[in-house]
Amino acid sequence: MGMQSIQIPLLFVGGGNMAHAIFTGACASGVLETARVGVLDPSADRRCLYENGFESASDAMDWLLGEGGDGCGIVLAVKPQMLGAATTDLKPTIADTGLEPTVISILAGTRSDRVLDAMGSGCRVVRVMPNTPAQVGLGMSAIAGSGSSTETDLELAERLMSAVGDVVRIDESMMDAFTAVAGSGPAYLFYLVEAMTKAAVSLGFDDAMARRIAEQTVIGSSELLKASDDDAAVLRSRVTSKNGTTYAATTTLDERGVMEAFVHAMTAARDRGVELGREG
Repeated sequence: MGMQSIQIPLLFVGGGNMAHAIFTGACASGVLETARVGVLDPSADRRCLYENGFESASDAMDWLLGEGGDGCGIVLAVKPQMLGAATTDLKPTIADTGLEPTVISILAGTRSDRVLDAMGSGCRVVRVMPNTPAQVGLGMSAIAGSGSSTETDLELAERLMSAVGDVVRIDESMMDAFTAVAGSGPAYLFYLVEAMTKAAVSLGFDDAMARRIAEQTVIGSSELLKASDDDAAVLRSRVTSKNGTTYAATTTLDERGVMEAFVHAMTAARDRGVELGREG
Protein backbone atom coordinates (compact mmCIF):
# COMPACT_ATOMS: atom_id res chain seq x y z
CA MET A 1 0.00 0.00 0.00
CA GLY A 2 1.69 3.21 -1.14
CA MET A 3 1.23 5.99 1.35
CA GLN A 4 0.40 9.44 0.10
CA SER A 5 3.49 11.59 -0.04
CA ILE A 6 3.89 14.78 1.93
CA GLN A 7 3.86 17.73 -0.46
CA ILE A 8 5.28 20.41 1.84
CA PRO A 9 8.88 20.91 3.01
CA LEU A 10 9.66 19.57 6.49
CA LEU A 11 12.30 20.84 8.87
CA PHE A 12 13.46 18.60 11.71
CA VAL A 13 14.60 20.61 14.71
CA GLY A 14 16.93 18.10 16.33
CA GLY A 15 18.37 15.32 14.17
CA GLY A 16 18.76 12.59 16.79
CA ASN A 17 17.88 8.89 16.63
CA MET A 18 14.10 9.24 16.60
CA ALA A 19 14.16 12.08 14.04
CA HIS A 20 16.46 10.05 11.83
CA ALA A 21 14.28 6.93 12.17
CA ILE A 22 11.21 8.91 11.06
CA PHE A 23 13.18 10.56 8.25
CA THR A 24 14.64 7.31 6.86
CA GLY A 25 11.36 5.39 7.24
CA ALA A 26 9.34 8.12 5.53
CA CYS A 27 11.86 8.47 2.68
CA ALA A 28 12.00 4.68 2.18
CA SER A 29 8.21 4.48 1.89
CA GLY A 30 8.00 7.46 -0.47
CA VAL A 31 6.19 9.69 2.05
CA LEU A 32 9.10 12.17 2.10
CA GLU A 33 11.62 13.26 -0.53
CA THR A 34 15.14 13.78 0.85
CA ALA A 35 15.46 17.05 -1.06
CA ARG A 36 12.45 18.52 0.74
CA VAL A 37 13.65 17.64 4.24
CA GLY A 38 15.96 19.84 6.29
CA VAL A 39 17.49 19.48 9.73
CA LEU A 40 18.51 22.12 12.23
CA ASP A 41 21.06 20.67 14.63
CA PRO A 42 24.20 22.03 16.33
CA SER A 43 26.05 18.76 15.64
CA ALA A 44 27.79 18.36 12.26
CA ASP A 45 27.69 14.57 12.81
CA ARG A 46 23.89 14.71 12.76
CA ARG A 47 23.56 17.33 10.01
CA CYS A 48 25.62 15.27 7.56
CA LEU A 49 22.98 12.50 7.66
CA TYR A 50 20.54 14.78 5.83
CA GLU A 51 20.73 16.38 2.39
CA ASN A 52 19.92 19.82 3.88
CA GLY A 53 21.64 20.42 7.24
CA PHE A 54 21.57 23.78 9.01
CA GLU A 55 23.39 25.14 12.03
CA SER A 56 21.48 28.44 12.32
CA ALA A 57 17.75 29.03 12.62
CA SER A 58 17.83 31.79 9.99
CA ASP A 59 19.52 29.52 7.41
CA ALA A 60 16.93 26.84 8.12
CA MET A 61 14.03 29.28 7.73
CA ASP A 62 15.53 30.71 4.51
CA TRP A 63 15.59 27.16 3.15
CA LEU A 64 11.94 26.57 4.17
CA LEU A 65 10.92 29.84 2.50
CA GLY A 66 12.86 28.93 -0.62
CA GLU A 67 11.08 25.56 -0.79
CA GLY A 68 7.73 27.36 -0.95
CA GLY A 69 5.96 29.24 1.79
CA ASP A 70 2.51 27.92 0.83
CA GLY A 71 2.78 25.51 3.73
CA CYS A 72 5.55 23.90 5.69
CA GLY A 73 6.08 21.61 8.61
CA ILE A 74 8.47 21.61 11.55
CA VAL A 75 9.14 18.39 13.46
CA LEU A 76 10.31 19.33 16.93
CA ALA A 77 12.55 16.44 17.99
CA VAL A 78 14.88 17.82 20.68
CA LYS A 79 15.06 16.58 24.27
CA PRO A 80 12.21 18.13 26.33
CA GLN A 81 14.63 20.07 28.54
CA MET A 82 16.14 21.62 25.39
CA LEU A 83 12.86 23.20 24.23
CA GLY A 84 13.81 26.69 25.41
CA ALA A 85 17.33 26.62 23.98
CA ALA A 86 16.16 25.15 20.66
CA THR A 87 13.47 27.77 20.10
CA THR A 88 15.23 30.96 21.32
CA ASP A 89 16.37 31.87 17.79
CA LEU A 90 13.68 29.89 16.00
CA LYS A 91 10.63 31.67 17.42
CA PRO A 92 11.54 35.24 16.27
CA THR A 93 12.82 33.88 12.93
CA ILE A 94 9.50 32.15 12.23
CA ALA A 95 7.63 35.32 13.24
CA ASP A 96 9.80 37.43 10.88
CA THR A 97 9.07 35.18 7.90
CA GLY A 98 5.31 35.25 8.45
CA LEU A 99 5.23 31.47 7.95
CA GLU A 100 2.53 29.55 9.83
CA PRO A 101 4.02 26.06 10.05
CA THR A 102 2.44 22.87 11.28
CA VAL A 103 4.58 21.92 14.30
CA ILE A 104 4.74 18.20 15.02
CA SER A 105 6.16 17.88 18.52
CA ILE A 106 7.63 14.55 19.64
CA LEU A 107 8.77 16.00 22.97
CA ALA A 108 7.89 13.52 25.71
CA GLY A 109 5.71 14.87 28.50
CA THR A 110 5.50 18.37 26.98
CA ARG A 111 2.02 19.80 26.58
CA SER A 112 1.10 21.35 23.25
CA ASP A 113 0.34 24.75 24.84
CA ARG A 114 3.95 24.91 26.10
CA VAL A 115 5.21 24.08 22.61
CA LEU A 116 2.98 26.80 21.14
CA ASP A 117 4.38 29.34 23.65
CA ALA A 118 7.94 28.35 22.69
CA MET A 119 7.34 28.37 18.93
CA GLY A 120 5.03 31.38 18.53
CA SER A 121 1.31 31.98 18.06
CA GLY A 122 1.48 31.64 14.26
CA CYS A 123 2.24 27.92 14.61
CA ARG A 124 -0.23 25.04 14.76
CA VAL A 125 0.82 22.25 17.12
CA VAL A 126 0.18 18.52 16.91
CA ARG A 127 1.61 16.42 19.71
CA VAL A 128 3.06 13.02 18.84
CA MET A 129 4.38 10.24 21.06
CA PRO A 130 6.36 7.61 19.16
CA ASN A 131 8.15 4.64 20.72
CA THR A 132 11.60 3.22 19.98
CA PRO A 133 10.45 0.34 17.69
CA ALA A 134 9.81 3.16 15.18
CA GLN A 135 13.57 2.80 14.58
CA VAL A 136 12.86 -0.56 12.89
CA GLY A 137 9.61 0.56 11.22
CA LEU A 138 7.41 -1.10 13.85
CA GLY A 139 6.50 1.87 16.00
CA MET A 140 3.29 2.54 17.89
CA SER A 141 2.65 6.28 17.85
CA ALA A 142 -0.16 8.41 19.20
CA ILE A 143 -1.09 11.80 17.81
CA ALA A 144 -3.19 14.43 19.53
CA GLY A 145 -4.50 17.68 18.12
CA SER A 146 -4.54 20.93 20.09
CA GLY A 147 -6.51 24.17 20.10
CA SER A 148 -4.22 25.53 17.40
CA SER A 149 -4.25 22.55 15.01
CA THR A 150 -6.56 21.58 12.15
CA GLU A 151 -7.62 18.26 10.61
CA THR A 152 -5.04 18.88 7.85
CA ASP A 153 -2.28 19.17 10.49
CA LEU A 154 -3.39 15.89 12.08
CA GLU A 155 -3.42 14.17 8.69
CA LEU A 156 0.15 15.37 8.07
CA ALA A 157 1.33 13.94 11.40
CA GLU A 158 -0.54 10.71 10.78
CA ARG A 159 0.99 10.30 7.30
CA LEU A 160 4.48 10.92 8.66
CA MET A 161 4.21 8.54 11.61
CA SER A 162 2.47 5.82 9.55
CA ALA A 163 5.75 5.51 7.66
CA VAL A 164 7.39 4.02 10.78
CA GLY A 165 4.55 1.92 12.20
CA ASP A 166 0.99 2.11 13.47
CA VAL A 167 -0.74 5.32 14.57
CA VAL A 168 -3.70 6.04 16.85
CA ARG A 169 -5.41 9.38 17.39
CA ILE A 170 -6.13 10.17 21.02
CA ASP A 171 -7.11 13.15 23.13
CA GLU A 172 -4.10 14.94 24.61
CA SER A 173 -5.44 14.13 28.11
CA MET A 174 -4.64 10.45 27.34
CA MET A 175 -1.02 11.10 26.31
CA ASP A 176 0.48 10.18 29.71
CA ALA A 177 -1.52 6.93 29.71
CA PHE A 178 -0.35 6.15 26.16
CA THR A 179 3.25 6.83 27.18
CA ALA A 180 2.90 4.37 30.08
CA VAL A 181 1.66 1.64 27.73
CA ALA A 182 3.52 2.18 24.43
CA GLY A 183 6.31 4.64 25.25
CA SER A 184 7.63 2.66 28.22
CA GLY A 185 6.27 -0.61 26.84
CA PRO A 186 9.44 -1.79 25.08
CA ALA A 187 11.17 -1.75 28.48
CA TYR A 188 8.57 -4.18 29.90
CA LEU A 189 9.30 -6.66 27.13
CA PHE A 190 13.06 -6.24 27.54
CA TYR A 191 12.55 -6.74 31.30
CA LEU A 192 10.72 -10.01 30.59
CA VAL A 193 13.53 -11.22 28.28
CA GLU A 194 16.09 -10.23 30.93
CA ALA A 195 14.16 -12.29 33.51
CA MET A 196 13.78 -15.28 31.17
CA THR A 197 17.50 -15.16 30.36
CA LYS A 198 18.42 -15.04 34.05
CA ALA A 199 16.07 -17.94 34.76
CA ALA A 200 17.51 -19.98 31.86
CA VAL A 201 21.01 -19.50 33.31
CA SER A 202 19.79 -20.64 36.73
CA LEU A 203 18.36 -23.76 35.03
CA GLY A 204 21.81 -24.62 33.67
CA PHE A 205 22.25 -22.93 30.27
CA ASP A 206 25.33 -20.80 29.62
CA ASP A 207 24.85 -17.03 29.21
CA ALA A 208 25.02 -16.94 25.39
CA MET A 209 22.64 -19.85 24.89
CA ALA A 210 20.22 -18.54 27.53
CA ARG A 211 20.09 -15.19 25.76
CA ARG A 212 19.61 -16.78 22.34
CA ILE A 213 16.77 -19.01 23.55
CA ALA A 214 14.94 -16.25 25.43
CA GLU A 215 15.26 -13.65 22.65
CA GLN A 216 14.15 -15.92 19.81
CA THR A 217 11.21 -17.21 21.89
CA VAL A 218 9.95 -13.67 22.45
CA ILE A 219 10.55 -12.58 18.83
CA GLY A 220 8.80 -15.69 17.50
CA SER A 221 5.88 -15.30 19.91
CA SER A 222 5.48 -11.63 18.89
CA GLU A 223 5.30 -12.63 15.23
CA LEU A 224 2.77 -15.35 16.07
CA LEU A 225 0.66 -12.78 17.92
CA LYS A 226 0.87 -10.43 14.94
CA ALA A 227 -0.09 -13.16 12.45
CA SER A 228 -3.05 -14.36 14.52
CA ASP A 229 -6.53 -12.82 14.75
CA ASP A 230 -6.76 -14.04 18.33
CA ASP A 231 -5.74 -11.93 21.30
CA ALA A 232 -2.94 -12.73 23.72
CA ALA A 233 -5.24 -14.36 26.29
CA VAL A 234 -6.53 -16.88 23.70
CA LEU A 235 -3.03 -17.65 22.39
CA ARG A 236 -1.80 -18.15 25.95
CA SER A 237 -4.64 -20.59 26.71
CA ARG A 238 -3.60 -22.68 23.67
CA VAL A 239 -0.08 -23.10 25.02
CA THR A 240 -1.40 -23.95 28.48
CA SER A 241 -2.71 -27.48 28.97
CA LYS A 242 -4.36 -28.16 32.33
CA ASN A 243 -1.80 -29.21 34.96
CA GLY A 244 1.00 -29.22 32.38
CA THR A 245 4.35 -27.39 32.51
CA THR A 246 3.07 -24.02 31.24
CA TYR A 247 0.15 -24.22 33.69
CA ALA A 248 2.67 -24.69 36.51
CA ALA A 249 4.48 -21.55 35.34
CA THR A 250 1.47 -19.25 34.78
CA THR A 251 -0.21 -20.38 38.00
CA THR A 252 2.98 -19.44 39.87
CA LEU A 253 2.98 -16.02 38.12
CA ASP A 254 -0.66 -15.52 39.16
CA GLU A 255 0.11 -16.55 42.77
CA ARG A 256 2.91 -13.95 42.80
CA GLY A 257 0.52 -11.26 41.53
CA VAL A 258 2.47 -10.56 38.33
CA MET A 259 -0.54 -9.38 36.32
CA GLU A 260 -1.56 -6.92 39.06
CA ALA A 261 2.07 -5.81 39.31
CA PHE A 262 1.97 -4.77 35.64
CA VAL A 263 -1.19 -2.74 36.22
CA HIS A 264 0.47 -1.03 39.20
CA ALA A 265 3.68 -0.47 37.22
CA MET A 266 1.93 1.15 34.26
CA THR A 267 -0.26 3.27 36.52
CA ALA A 268 2.92 4.49 38.27
CA ALA A 269 4.41 5.33 34.86
CA ARG A 270 1.28 7.30 33.92
CA ASP A 271 1.28 9.17 37.26
CA ARG A 272 4.97 10.04 36.91
CA GLY A 273 4.24 11.38 33.44
CA VAL A 274 1.56 13.67 34.86
CA GLU A 275 4.03 14.90 37.55
CA LEU A 276 6.79 15.56 35.00
CA GLY A 277 4.33 17.47 32.82
CA ARG A 278 3.49 19.74 35.76
CA GLU A 279 7.15 20.30 36.59
CA GLY A 280 8.01 21.22 32.99
